[in-house]
Amino acid sequence: MGEKVVARAFDLSDRQTYRRKLNQCLEGLERLLAERRFDRPKNLLGLEIELNLAGPDGMPRMRNAQVLQRIASRDFQTELGMFNLEVNIVPHRLSGRVFDQLAEELRTGLAYAHRKAAEVGAGIVMIGILPTLGQRDVVSSNLSEAERYTLLNEQMAAARGEDFALDIEGVERLVCTSPSIAPESACTSVQFHLQVTPARFADVWNAAQAVTSVQIALGANSPFLFGKELWRESRPPLFQQATDVRPPELQNQGVRPRTWFGERWISSAYELFEENLRYFPPLLPIRDDEEPLRVLDDGGVPTLAELVLHNGTVYRWNRPVYGLADGVPHLRVENRVLPAGPTVPDVIANAAFYYGLVRALAEESRPVWSKLPFEAAAENFDAACRHGIEAEILWPLPGRSGGLAKVPAVKLVRDELLPLAAAGLDAWNIEPADRDRYLGIIEERCRRRVNGASWQVATYHRALEAGLERDAALAATTRRYIELAQTGEPVHTWPVGFPAP
Repeated sequence: MGEKVVARAFDLSDRQTYRRKLNQCLEGLERLLAERRFDRPKNLLGLEIELNLAGPDGMPRMRNAQVLQRIASRDFQTELGMFNLEVNIVPHRLSGRVFDQLAEELRTGLAYAHRKAAEVGAGIVMIGILPTLGQRDVVSSNLSEAERYTLLNEQMAAARGEDFALDIEGVERLVCTSPSIAPESACTSVQFHLQVTPARFADVWNAAQAVTSVQIALGANSPFLFGKELWRESRPPLFQQATDVRPPELQNQGVRPRTWFGERWISSAYELFEENLRYFPPLLPIRDDEEPLRVLDDGGVPTLAELVLHNGTVYRWNRPVYGLADGVPHLRVENRVLPAGPTVPDVIANAAFYYGLVRALAEESRPVWSKLPFEAAAENFDAACRHGIEAEILWPLPGRSGGLAKVPAVKLVRDELLPLAAAGLDAWNIEPADRDRYLGIIEERCRRRVNGASWQVATYHRALEAGLERDAALAATTRRYIELAQTGEPVHTWPVGFPAP
């Protein structure tokens, strides 16, 4: 949401002026699209991973400022909670051995960060939600010391007008409230960026939306929250409720939440930016000095700062992104679906599957979204979050007969989607060795029906069966997770339970 957000109070004129400025930015985007000013295809990918800090006991450590000071790299930044960090990998061209290159960069960077964190009694953990995290840990006083987080929290709490309510019913039920957005800091995710041309944007975004459920089914890694076993991927319901500025009355009226799956397939990137302005009031009405339409009139390229800032406060699972590189505008699809971890090979396998599958689906002559109702895609996403690797997915039947069938996600992936992902990686000119290695990890997850969430749950129940109390079982599971993650072996190879004494 920008490095230059400065805490301040806003009055009514701020919001009215900001809304006018937002509409100018939207008009500027429309002109840029009409004038075809966007960057040519560069096949660039980007990767961001949110991380947790935990001690040798498996408990969260509120020390990101100290850790970042020791890391001293722009690749690592703060995230919402003091127990969070984020690592950003510079954009890479999608070709050749890019996935092995990404894996090596991540291993090196995370190992360095882990050593630096150890200097203050912490360690780096890639996991969707830290199982040992308690409500006492996600409070306003544990928000990172950055003005943009303080301001965002103040504005969202003011818009809500009452405590944020969490009510998630899964294997168990969690019901609690929070006066702040701090519970959202429990969610740590991976974000995949893909730079696309305006002409390709809609097909890529639609393809990404269609496969969100499959991504979650394969990559679920967040089965616990505040000591409760909930959904296999509990981040989406937590994120939606922890950022929901709608009081119950507005929810009952059908007002859209800011964390949003969406409600339709699209035909252009413009539609998503326009929807964000039409449906969601600004949270941070901070104006830039730039006059975007005048910049365009003078032959320049505007930053569209207000539009970018507002767009960052609408939490779509596939978000449209406008950016500038060397003075040239570009568009990206930011895929925000997956939890972090468990290991570098798992993250890279998820990336290879995503980039390959989206490429193949976006180029089909009769694309999946022409046969799959958007409502079915949303239902699939919900089912995958609830059931993880055991989810069943509504998917179009092969052939011309049409119709939908409910298929186990692992069967759909092995029979239909893995071959498509392989073809997509070939179209990106990925080296066959890279393609086969990382898609092989996905295939083995399907064959063994194991992902991070299923391993966590199975190991936790082993700890309970061994006589540990709930909190001790969660801590033991977290410590074992950290130990096995340090080996760098993908999660489908991890033994369930604990080694013999």
